[in-house]
Amino acid sequence: MSKPDNQSSGSVEALLAGAERGRTRVRGFAPWQPRERSLKLLGQVQAVLGEYVGQLPITVRQIYYRLIGAHGYGKDGNASDRLGELINRARRARLITMDAIRDDGGVQSYPPSWRDALHFLENVRRRAETLQLDRSVGQPVRLIIMCEAAGMVPQLARVAHEYGVPVLSSGGFDSVTEKHNFAAEIADDGRPTKVLHIGDHDPSGAHMFIALAEDVEAFARELGGSVSFTRLAVTPQQIAELALETQVKKVSDNRAFGSQTTRTCQAEAIAPDILAQIVRVAIESRIDRKALCRVLACEKRARRELSEKLKAAT
Repeated sequence: MSKPDNQSSGSVEALLAGAERGRTRVRGFAPWQPRERSLKLLGQVQAVLGEYVGQLPITVRQIYYRLIGAHGYGKDGNASDRLGELINRARRARLITMDAIRDDGGVQSYPPSWRDALHFLENVRRRAETLQLDRSVGQPVRLIIMCEAAGMVPQLARVAHEYGVPVLSSGGFDSVTEKHNFAAEIADDGRPTKVLHIGDHDPSGAHMFIALAEDVEAFARELGGSVSFTRLAVTPQQIAELALETQVKKVSDNRAFGSQTTRTCQAEAIAPDILAQIVRVAIESRIDRKALCRVLACEKRARRELSEKLKAAT
């Protein structure tokens, strides 16, 4: 027989191994009256969110770099952490909406289920109205967007999905199994694949990208596929042209990075709207526009026909 909840092995006392619990942060929604300094910073954060409303949700790091460039926010080691604390407190106080900020979350899995048959049918009707066919059909080359930061996937997908281009987080490809499976998928598709990658300009980001590209390309060749990788961002040229915020290379990072520079730059330093434009231009320059238009026409016709059939069925 299981123990009552207050005596279970998962109780607070048991989890802390008998230690007394110290002061904790606020839980759930909680009122907050920020002091003058915090209130000023909060106003700047809200201005950034308003500036990039078309790219929401964005990450705290993206807000951080915009604050540096537009509002002279501090660049000391703890500035980013302080900003994160303020944003979390403001969200709990309902001063910033929860869905404006993108957090890297855990894996979730829910069983597919419906209240009843009518609920299922209503869902099918809604999905029929927004049916999207495979917009890569007819394209001679398959495109894939990859980004180092998982938190940036949703905003990049908002652009890429218009063209039927998937967006993947390259952070999930750190094992030989994932790289092999990705190469196998490329080979199965049959078309040449071009991966456009977005990552940090630093020793870690550069070496991770090179290892990923070389490994997947080698696996793909053996499996009968063809893939090439292009660094879409961040590049040294973009750092100069966009006047991106840079940092000194970490002393602890001894990986080769070129003696001509000790400066590094994170992908989040590129403003969200500019990054969206970089992705859009890169895709547009690599697709067959006529083939996409044919799919869009079929898609529009399929939505109409499917909606009519569902109405007739009820």
